[in-house]
Order: sequence, then structure tokens, then C-alpha cells
Amino acid sequence: MFKPRARHSKPSLTMEPAIRLWLLRILVPLGAHRELIGAHGFNSDAVAEVLGLAHWIDPDQDGFDPRAVQSALRELHRKAEKQAAKALLPYCLRENIRQLSDLVGLSAIDCRILEFVVSIHSERMLDDAADWLGTLSSVRVFHALSVILDVPESEIRASLSADAILARSGLVSVDRSGTGALRAKLDLLSDDFADQMISAQADPISLLRGTVCAAGPAQLGLAEYGHIHPSLEILCPYLRHAVTTSRRGVNIFVHGAPGTGKTQLARALAKELGCELFEVAAEDTDGDPVSGERRLRAFRAAQSFFAPRRALIVFDEVEDAFNDGDGFLGRKSTAQLRKAWINRMLEENPVATLWLSNSVASLDPAFIRRFDMVFELPVPPQKQRESILRNACGDLLDDEAIARIARTEALAPAVVTKAASVIRAIRGELAQTSAAAAFERLTNNTLLAQGHRLLPPPNPGGLPPIYDPSFIQADADLAAIATRMTSLGSGRLCLYGPPGTGKTAYGHWLAQQMGVPLLIRRASDLMSPWVGENEKNIARAFRQAEDDGALLLIDEVDSFLADRRGAQRGWEVSLVNEMLTQMEFFHGVFIASTNLMDGLDQAALRRFDLKVKFDYMRPEQGWKLLQCYCVQLHLKAPSPDLRPKMNRLERLTPGDFAVVSRQHRFRPIGSPAMLVAALDAECALKEGPKPSIGFL
Repeated sequence: MFKPRARHSKPSLTMEPAIRLWLLRILVPLGAHRELIGAHGFNSDAVAEVLGLAHWIDPDQDGFDPRAVQSALRELHRKAEKQAAKALLPYCLRENIRQLSDLVGLSAIDCRILEFVVSIHSERMLDDAADWLGTLSSVRVFHALSVILDVPESEIRASLSADAILARSGLVSVDRSGTGALRAKLDLLSDDFADQMISAQADPISLLRGTVCAAGPAQLGLAEYGHIHPSLEILCPYLRHAVTTSRRGVNIFVHGAPGTGKTQLARALAKELGCELFEVAAEDTDGDPVSGERRLRAFRAAQSFFAPRRALIVFDEVEDAFNDGDGFLGRKSTAQLRKAWINRMLEENPVATLWLSNSVASLDPAFIRRFDMVFELPVPPQKQRESILRNACGDLLDDEAIARIARTEALAPAVVTKAASVIRAIRGELAQTSAAAAFERLTNNTLLAQGHRLLPPPNPGGLPPIYDPSFIQADADLAAIATRMTSLGSGRLCLYGPPGTGKTAYGHWLAQQMGVPLLIRRASDLMSPWVGENEKNIARAFRQAEDDGALLLIDEVDSFLADRRGAQRGWEVSLVNEMLTQMEFFHGVFIASTNLMDGLDQAALRRFDLKVKFDYMRPEQGWKLLQCYCVQLHLKAPSPDLRPKMNRLERLTPGDFAVVSRQHRFRPIGSPAMLVAALDAECALKEGPKPSIGFL
């Protein structure tokens, strides 16, 4: 059976007395001499030499005598036992174990076991000799240790039980699954732990290197997390109480998309509370990932090591332990396989811990109730994003760019700070405008790689170049509605009518009038192929609008409010129910827009305060807007003879003017007549093909 080995020290002709004694106990009382001594020589000359049997390695003409060798070996063992009290290990190892004993409360038996496990992981000949014992069950491991350490087997079992300090601290664990060589059955905290224990006298905290490390300084303050202020109002005093009173079993679960600042929040909390912060490492000193099981063991060790200190622990990327299974193959996660001691650990840990994850879905619902607090750290709302941008990039971006970039809903703080640090490093080689453009380029590249939309291009307010609600043909006074909405701060509007009539633009304008951000969600943003995900997306949109204090506009709302009487699938009904529930409890301004009013659910229609129809422009509106666009496009004023042609455009919308204005960039419009002709062409497309006359 293959047995992985740690990095062993180079074999030498001398050996520490304690290790030599252990070798002799393995060979004589435990019977491994049968593997060392063959019929014609030794199976390991190096072991024979360090034990004092070198003269038997190359015997003279009388030949190799196995019986005589066994007799000599038993005599060596007898003499070594007489000197057992003086058989010591290197001072460095003894001193490091003494410090660990003081720190975590090891007993004398615990220390002896730890000395042996460190030695078998670092001394190759001890490991080789133990291999001659063959594959061992856990029961035989306890017996072997009892003989090797000259300790009653009952005490060995007690020290290596799952509830004992060696296991709870993560220093030593016994692999109780199946059989294996002695070293393979006795696992240490990390691959580097044995080397660190024997190489130099160390601060006990440094012995956790590669498993737990001190966190870096906080780069953000709690003021940057105003969007979760209600949660922080509870969390900060609770953690302060836990640290001050040494409360046990304090665990906080924080989830949120990558880059939202979860790690920085942990560091900011530690700074606020005046605590040291230690992070459970996700990779070892060589940069290789650490398994979920080893990370949990490192966490348990950190709990023992840091219990006497004013400290917090952060366990990032909890998916490594709680979501490393495979539901398709039926393989359980590490946490599920060790559910009992995970639960006990969450109830008894002496050091308050922040558990961080990209998604709450990584956590089994059975574990969620074990946490004192569970909350989401979302991407900051628009006002908060603007503040973060100003603090991180105030010297790189002007106010207009900051306000525009802040409208990007997926813009996480980590993306901003990383791009800003890169640009600032080469700032001296870039002009002001180049620095701003480079920042946007880096940010866009990251957003694109994450699957998000790019930063919005310059277009203040998202409105057409020319906008006035008087150009919209509606069956209500849109300006008066804006005044009332601004006064009340809440309301539910349904805007319906043909495409291009100005429904979305009115949402932009109304948000401007109210002085609030605008959150637009289209059907493509909310629809998902996964059952139940649509409802979550709808709820998330309303919650985000609530957090941002934003006006929420959902376009193509007919996709979510179809009449339930015609539903053929259960999810169609639940989709409408979710939308109605969210509308009912939303305290801000909600606008639903649709091109298809027919077929909306009757209950939904009753929930709207106003239903406003947007229609094609009246002739006088079209003429006034034509005059405005002539000025915008630097054309002369339209002559009166164009008015009859404008009056014949029966399906004209403000959107047609915007389309033609964009066409002007590629196909210049040189006169008002050309502008009218372009508008006529747009209207003709909406009318469809005209009936043919004559015979086919």
C-alpha cells in the first residue's frame, strides 16, 4: 500500500537516545526484528548500524548468525530500558512541546504522544522500522503506542479520543478509517508541522504557519458598510460582549458575491473591537490548496491556541468544508461526514469566529441554525458605491464619471480598489484623461470576466438628448404625477402602450425629479431556467431597490404578471404570486411597463395606484419635437410645408426621433426634409407591408 511521506531528515550514524529506545521497542517487544534480521543479513544496514550492530553487517568467514544477532539485539534493548529515564529528545523539540503544553493545556501523556508523532514524521529510520509492524487497525495502533511509549493502553486511548485535547486542538488525530502503517494512522496538524517543531525553537503561534496566519490591516472602516448598518448595530455590540465575557459558541455567517468586502469587513470589525484577527489559511506555504478537513483541524487548533488572547478568527471560503461533496455521486461534504463534532465545535468554540462564503447555498440548512447571526453582504447601493469610488479614485475620476460608474450594480468594492491601485502605480506615465480611461478599461475587463454588464457609457441620466414629458402622449398629467410621487415617496404605476412611446424614459425622468437612483430590471435580467430562481430574482430586485432607496422599474412586466387563470404550470402561478407579494410590501416607487396590457392578472391590475396609457404622438407634439431636433442636429428650422407630412405620421413616437438621431452619426441628415423622411421610414416599418393591388 502506498504511504505518502513527509520530508525526512538525512539518516546519520548517530541517533537521539529516545528515538533509539523507541526503535528497540518496536523491534523487540513488538516483534519487528523478524523483518530487520534476515537469514543472511539485515534488511536495513542503516538501522543496524545506529543500534550498535555494525559488526554484523559484513561478517567474516564464519557467516551471519541470525540467532546471535537476535540475542545481541535483546541485550541492547535491555540496556536501553535501564537508561530509559535519561533517554531524551533534542532540546528544541522538547522546548517547543513545552510551550504548546502551556498554551493549550497538554498533559504529560499528551506531550509524550506528540513527541513520538513528530519524530515518526521527521525521522526516516523510525518510520521504516514502524512499517515492519505491517498495516495496523486503530486498536493495534493504541497497543503499539502503549509499548513504544511505555504508557498504559487505557491512557493512550484517552489522550487520542476525539474529545481529548490533542484532537480538539488539531495537533494529532487518529485515522480511524481502515488500516494502515503506524505513521499514516497518526496525522499532524499540517505537512510542515513536524519540520517546524524540530528545526528551531519557535513562538507557538508560528507553529501554525501554513494553517493559520495573522490577518492583514483593515483597508476599510465600518463607515464604508453603511448599507448593512442594521446588521452592524447588532453585530458590533454582540462581538464586543463575546470578547469581553469570553462567551463560547459565538459564530457569525456572512455571505455575499465575490468582491463585496467580506474579508475587509472582518478586519474592520477586529480593528473596531481592538482584537487580533487570525485567518484560517486556504493554501499552505507552498501555495497548494488545503483540504476542507485540514482547514477544520487548523480552525480547531486556532481555537485552542488563541483562547487566552483577545482575538477573532475568520474562516473564509467555507465551501471548502461545508460544500465539498458531490450530490450527483452521493458523496457527502466534509462537514456532513463530521456533523456531530462540527455542531459541538459551533456550540463550544472559545474564540468568536466569522465564517465567510460567496453563497448561503454552500451551507446545509441543518448548520444554519447553529450560527448566532446569518446575513448577506451585498454589493453596496449606488450612494455607497459612489462614496467608495470617490474615496478610492477621487484623484482619477471627475464627479460625472464617478456618478456614472456608480450606477453599475455589480461593481464590487474589490474591483474598484484593485483597478485604482494598478492605475495609481503608473499614474506618473498617464495623463488625467488617460488615467480615467485606463481605470474604466480595467474595470470593464473584470466585469466582463465575471459575466456582468460593462460600465454605462457617458449619457447623463440615461435620458434622450431632448426630453420633456409634454412630448409624451399619455392619458394622465405626467408632470403632476411626478410632483405627487416626489411628495409621497411611494406609489405603484403601470405604464402601458406601444414600444418607443417613452415609458422607460419617463422612469429615468421621474427618478431625476425625485432625486433617487433608478433600478431597471428587464425580463431577461430576472428570468432563469432554474425552478424557483425567478422568484428569488424578483425578491432580490425589490430588496435592492429598498436598500438603495431607488425607484424600481421592471420592463416587460407581462412576463411576470400573466393572468393566472390561463396558467398551465405551477411555477407560472408562483411567479405571479411572488410579484404581487413584493409589490404589496414595497415602500418605494415601483413602475411596471409593458407593451401588452391585455392578459395581465386581474389582481395585479388592482394593486397599481395608476395605470397610464402611453400612445403615439399627436401631430402638434411631433411638430414641436421636430423643431427641437433640428436645433439639436444643427439644421435650419423646418418650413411650414413639412407640417402636413409630419401630420400624416400616425404612429410616431419619441423613440423614433432617438433612433433617427443615432442614424445621423453614420448617415448624416442634411435638412429638415431628410429628417422627416427618416421618421417616415421608421413609422412605415411599424405599419408592416401594404396590401398589393392587382393580380399575382
